[in-house]
Amino acid sequence: MRFEPRRNKTASPRTRRLRVAGGALCAVALAAALVTGCGQNSGDDTAAETSEAAKVLPNQTTSPSGSPSGTASLTQDQTERKDLLSTVKVTFDTAATTAVGEVSGGKLTDLDLEGLDDEDDASGSPSPSGTSSSPSPEGSASPSGTGSASPSGTGSPSPSGSSSSPKWIAEVAEEDGTAHKVTIDAVSGDVIDSAPDADQSDADKKALADQLSQATQTPQQAAKVATDKQPGWVTSVGLDENDSKVLVWQVDVVSKDWNKTTFDVDAAKGTITNQQVDDD
Repeated sequence: MRFEPRRNKTASPRTRRLRVAGGALCAVALAAALVTGCGQNSGDDTAAETSEAAKVLPNQTTSPSGSPSGTASLTQDQTERKDLLSTVKVTFDTAATTAVGEVSGGKLTDLDLEGLDDEDDASGSPSPSGTSSSPSPEGSASPSGTGSASPSGTGSPSPSGSSSSPKWIAEVAEEDGTAHKVTIDAVSGDVIDSAPDADQSDADKKALADQLSQATQTPQQAAKVATDKQPGWVTSVGLDENDSKVLVWQVDVVSKDWNKTTFDVDAAKGTITNQQVDDD
């Protein structure tokens, strides 16, 4: 509370002595109440100042650590991210390891969590065949857990029931640029499908092989650069050229407020060249 400074007045020696004596009484009164004055105007002034103090006292309702309030209004996109990520148990890094294990000598070029901001996905992620595009929002498991994957190595479909689970869709390339699509159950970690891209031309293979030879940074390293800048869930990583024709890893990170930030990480230098927040 801010008190008005006392005005300077000329006082007689007797008045000063009375004020010294009265000061001790004021100290006791101030210990009992914040604003109990010792002058002639203490009654009205104290009531007014106490009323103002009550208005200033804050109500601490902000949620700690930056986590969103349970009553916060979410947009449709934020709600969809929240619902989908609440079911995911296999994290990006685990899915990446599983996908690469399906292709001998392969390197990951793209990995996306299916059904999440698909209409905004600029990384050109492959579309799986025969898989559901609307994962069920059932369950409440936290996606922050590491979740151990169980790659089968056979490419055979997983047990029944996986069609309703969220999925990681990966592209893994051989050294010559031959791409393979690998679909992974994002709850169990099982490989649902693994097969070469039948539509890939020889020119496509060469272009992909050239890009991989230039990408000295791994997708895992790019994901770490992005999450060091914005902690959250990595939901997409893809190798692509930006508008300046610089080869980058495009990394999508969903933060605790369910907003998505897309980072362009230089695939050779490991530095962030651009970032854009999608808070819709």
